[in-house]
Amino acid sequence: MVIGPNGEQMGIKSREDALTVASFAGLDLVLMSGNSTPAVAKIMDYNKYRYEKQKKQKEAMKKQRETNKDLKEYRLSPDIDVHDFDTRVRNAMDYLLKGHKIKGFIRFKGRQLAHPERGREVLMRFAEKLNDYSVIETQVKQDGKIMTIILAPKK
Repeated sequence: MVIGPNGEQMGIKSREDALTVASFAGLDLVLMSGNSTPAVAKIMDYNKYRYEKQKKQKEAMKKQRETNKDLKEYRLSPDIDVHDFDTRVRNAMDYLLKGHKIKGFIRFKGRQLAHPERGREVLMRFAEKLNDYSVIETQVKQDGKIMTIILAPKK
């Protein structure tokens, strides 16, 4: 079964006849469905078809990326310096504006574990700085040596 360049059905033709018609039109003969009976072939510009297909695939991937928001992690420490803290806040703000969730966490090492209130204070300050752009989804909680907080972007 051969389909013409404008979508019209040209009927069942032999392969040689279909190739002759395609070369006369200056186009390619593309097998669309080889498993069906009769096999379906279409006369078209294959390079243009491939380009359009890739373009649609890129668009679909772009839309999928937009809907699939990530959880970005930021590691802080109980004795983090002011500049490092501000840098992490700025980066987290950018991700919140893009619609991603933020997970701030502190991994306590050695004697730091004796003062978990310092870690809680840092995480609450992190959430407070991002208060204009986010809401607290999960409050500060400690699980062993790790203390976490999860922030979601404001609608």
